[in-house]
Amino acid sequence: MAQQLKGAKKVLSVMILATAVAGCSNSGAPAATDGNAAPAASTAAETGPAYNGSGPITDQPNQELSFLGTNAWTTNVDLASAEIVKQIEKNANVKVNWELLPPQNYPDAVGPRLAAGMDLPDIVYLPDTDQTMKYLNSGLFMPLDELYEKYGVNLKKLYEKSPDIKASLTTPDGKMYYIPQQTLTKNYMPEFMVNERWLKKLGLQEPTTLDEFTEMLKKFKTDDPNGNGKQDEIPMSMDPKFIPMAFGPVFGLDLSSNFYADDSSKVHYGYYEPVYKEYLTYLNGLYNDGLLGVDFASTTADQVTSRFSQNITGATFNFSWYTSMVYSPLFADYNPEEPLIQGILPLKGPHGDQFYVGRTPVSRIFGISKNAKNPELAFKFLDYAIGEEAQTYYTWGIEGVTYEVKDGKKQFTEKGKDNDFIQKYGIGPVNLPSAQSTDSADAIVAPWHEKRDKELEQYIRPPFPNVYALPEEASVENMSMPDIQTYVDEMNLKFITGKESLDQFDAYIANLKNMNIEQIIAGRQAQYDRYLAASKS
Repeated sequence: MAQQLKGAKKVLSVMILATAVAGCSNSGAPAATDGNAAPAASTAAETGPAYNGSGPITDQPNQELSFLGTNAWTTNVDLASAEIVKQIEKNANVKVNWELLPPQNYPDAVGPRLAAGMDLPDIVYLPDTDQTMKYLNSGLFMPLDELYEKYGVNLKKLYEKSPDIKASLTTPDGKMYYIPQQTLTKNYMPEFMVNERWLKKLGLQEPTTLDEFTEMLKKFKTDDPNGNGKQDEIPMSMDPKFIPMAFGPVFGLDLSSNFYADDSSKVHYGYYEPVYKEYLTYLNGLYNDGLLGVDFASTTADQVTSRFSQNITGATFNFSWYTSMVYSPLFADYNPEEPLIQGILPLKGPHGDQFYVGRTPVSRIFGISKNAKNPELAFKFLDYAIGEEAQTYYTWGIEGVTYEVKDGKKQFTEKGKDNDFIQKYGIGPVNLPSAQSTDSADAIVAPWHEKRDKELEQYIRPPFPNVYALPEEASVENMSMPDIQTYVDEMNLKFITGKESLDQFDAYIANLKNMNIEQIIAGRQAQYDRYLAASKS
């Protein structure tokens, strides 16, 4: 059992990439430095066929690139020597000199180098999505527009298919600087999940409304669903970072993204909305009734897993991946043909809202530094690495080793299902512009899990997009938002636990107004308007 969990966690670290954290800057428009000059010509003349999006990207021998990025999340894996990464280099006919750092402290390690603007390789995996353009304002990365027009075979295909990604990566002056790393946006998203055996034991159906969910939790607490004759059940357990994502949508709020746009394209800050009081009132009621544990603010992911393994918790909220790949296999008698810990449809709230929040398509970005010796080669490598040929390696591995094709359909081999093997082999390499794959996820999860995932697609609402901020917008947000976030977090906990009466909610709203939240919302509105315009262009 422990080995199953360990392996599942390893796969999870590849399948689910962390969302980026926006950077901060008060700088003006990108400076006219070497970073904004036209890319230098290639150091070696090409004599063979023109680049067509497939490997090789050059016919010149001994071509090399330097690349700064993150290594795997598992410490026993070195992506620089992983077979899939080596295959990408071989196909491209380029030797990559990798500098791969642990992802856990990557921002801390790379930040000073970016701040200094020195010691940068040809290609850099950025520690965030540079929404305030602090790196661009410093002239650290080359504009890619000319290279894109000349060599962007695969990137053009991606942008035709996903204009929202192009819009997110286009600066206000219409330039492109970065290549995206992509996530799934509407499949295998975070969701409520419940123990189906507990429901059956109590004669309950999967809850579809907030009221039904609350009644289910009450019965989980009092009616001995695990059948051990003790009242040891913890009705619901979740990592506290998921609480806003879980219950915000029930009240029509996207609290995980902070900002969101309604159907009329008006931007809101979720924690500044009147209905946020209803959200707090509900959670305060759960807390008072013992349905939201006294340790809810400090519960860890490992504690949630442990409680499922002991069969003492019945509901949680987490990435869908956990249902059949982590939690269900904890039960010794789990039958993969039948759901055990099952994701459920989003709960319909008191105002009719019913949705889950998806993810932005861009998780992180790659830039070609101003120091790049051969920008054309660097761009072609990134363009090849984002194409379909390379993506097949990232998500399936190498044919005949980790997958095979039967009746025109890919399926994993036994090695492809071996978590330790595929980790060391380089599946889902975080050092390359990989994109997560629904098809490969479908092929490895339980059939009931795949079926439920497709049922949930219609309920996934996109989050607020990544959009570049103009200098004045970034200045206001950088000045006020840190204090606002601290205040919101403090008051959130106080309201839920009752340490602060909800009678003080109006005073809370007034304080946010005094802290310039409305100016920040106005800036986000301008950004969103530009995003919509760019998406249509």
